[in-house]
Amino acid sequence: MAVKTANVSLRMKLDIKQQAEEILERLGIPRSVAIDMFYRQIIAHNGIPFSLTLPETVPVRGELTSVQFNQMMAVGLKQAKEDDSFDVDEVFEELERRSNV
Repeated sequence: MAVKTANVSLRMKLDIKQQAEEILERLGIPRSVAIDMFYRQIIAHNGIPFSLTLPETVPVRGELTSVQFNQMMAVGLKQAKEDDSFDVDEVFEELERRSNV
């Protein structure tokens, strides 16, 4: 009896896809196998197989090395150039809501 298969279709940022696929290629794991492994782990854990938490605090400049700071700034610059950002008023409204909880 043939095993039934199904397609999974998704959209993601191109740079995320490329970075992940470069790693998978180095590991010798095809993309379809990696996705299958992830789904199997969701089943085995009855949920997402890793912690989904936010950091307690946001790192401040004095806590970062120059390399870490420059990496953070490079990401921010790239996001700004790609207009991958949030409206400043919306951000402050969200911060205000969170501080009132």
